[in-house]
Amino acid sequence: MQPSVNTIDPNEVAKFEAMAAEWWDPHGKFKPLHMLNPCRLDYITQQIAEEFDRDLASDRPFQGLRILDIGCGGGLLCEPMARLGATVVGVDAAERNIPVAQAHAAQSGLEIDYRFGTAEAMAAEGEQFDVVLNMEVVEHVADPLGYLTACQQLLKTGGLMICSTINRNPKSFAMAIIGAEYVMRWLPKGTHEWSKFITPDELYDLIERAGLRAVDRKGFVFNPITWQWKISHKDLSVNYVTSSLKP
Repeated sequence: MQPSVNTIDPNEVAKFEAMAAEWWDPHGKFKPLHMLNPCRLDYITQQIAEEFDRDLASDRPFQGLRILDIGCGGGLLCEPMARLGATVVGVDAAERNIPVAQAHAAQSGLEIDYRFGTAEAMAAEGEQFDVVLNMEVVEHVADPLGYLTACQQLLKTGGLMICSTINRNPKSFAMAIIGAEYVMRWLPKGTHEWSKFITPDELYDLIERAGLRAVDRKGFVFNPITWQWKISHKDLSVNYVTSSLKP
C-alpha cells in the first residue's frame, strides 16, 4: 500500500526515518518518549475503559476492540494495546519504522498488523476502528484538518480518537525545543518546528470541524525533580492530550 501524500510532510518523515533503528533504546533518541510512555498509556487505557465499559483489572480487557495507532513508530503503544487483548493495526509513513516494529513484536510474541501507509490511504480503503490513537503526529503533518478528517473517517460510529500534541507558546518553545533539543539533547535538533505546534483551543476547533465531538483534554507535565511525567487536569501549557468521539 503506497501512502497518500495529501497531508504528509516529506521533511518530517525523513527525520523519523533517520532515527528508526533507535525506537526501542530507552537511552537513545527516543528517550523522552520512553519516559512519557507510562503517562500516555495511563490516559489511553483509562479513556478506552471508560468509553467501552471495560474492567482494566480483568484479563485482556480490550478483547474485541480494533485499535489503530497512526504514526506507530517502533510500536511503543501498539504492543501494550495488543497485550491488553485488542486487535492492533500500526501504520507509519516512515517506511523504515515498519520492519523495526515487526521485529520487536515477533521477539515479544505479539501479533500486530504493521503497515507502511497513511490515515488517508486507509480511510480510502474503508478501514474502520473502535479506537484511533493519534499521538504526537498532528504537529508533523502538512494539513492538520485534512489529517484529522481522515482519522474521523477511520472511526466507527461511537468510536474514540485520542490525540496528543504540543501547545504553541513561549514555554513550549523553551521546553520542547530549546530544552529537549539543545540543552538536554534528548532529540536531534530540528525534530520539532514551533510554528507547527497547536494550541488546545485550535485543536478542539480542528477536531469539531473534522466531524468529531471533543469530550476531554488533559496535560502531560514533566517534573524535573522526580524526573517523571504525570497527568494534569489544569496544566496544558506544553504537552497535552485530547479525547473525542464520532457521533
